[in-house]
Amino acid sequence: MTKQAKGADERPARGRGRRPADEVRADVFRVVGEILLREGIADLTFERVARLSGVSKTTLHKWWPSKGSLALDGYFHAVEETLAFEDTGDIRADLMSQLRAFARIMTRTPAGRVVTELIGQSQTDENLATAFRSLYSSERRRLAGERLRRAQEQGQIRDEVDVQVLVDQLWGAVYHRMLIPDEPVTDDFVVALVSNLIDGITPSAGAF
Repeated sequence: MTKQAKGADERPARGRGRRPADEVRADVFRVVGEILLREGIADLTFERVARLSGVSKTTLHKWWPSKGSLALDGYFHAVEETLAFEDTGDIRADLMSQLRAFARIMTRTPAGRVVTELIGQSQTDENLATAFRSLYSSERRRLAGERLRRAQEQGQIRDEVDVQVLVDQLWGAVYHRMLIPDEPVTDDFVVALVSNLIDGITPSAGAF
């Protein structure tokens, strides 16, 4: 264990008096998020989270049936603010900003490894698979879809375009490179994704 991780584990626990559930959950999310973004999922245990958050293992197991569901909840809250979808009125700029933030987290922090591990574990953990869809993937799709629909209402995207397919084209491409790393997730890649989508890939009529 690294010195940094050891130091974190020596943090004194809070008192165990009755606290509001939201405050208790916030402490758990903070601890889990710190562990995941610093070290990844391998050393995340209920015992360690209980010790650092001052929350009993019984409570943790009551709220999260598996290590995977606990990790997912902590991860989501750790990256939620960073991955918030801006609305500046310019859909190209907002897509570029959000995808760059997403790519940065996925490639420059342990979060990318955490997500791929959670996706892998969800194939055999039904509780995790359900949580992944309801808490993370569905929520990310909803936020992206809402922003794209507003752009559609403003005339920046054609009315007949299915915005959920656009979500698959953009974020699905990043996930593909993460899970099948034949090519890296770079800034040039993100720029190309957005440019190809917004500008199209066929020559203009005048070029024929």
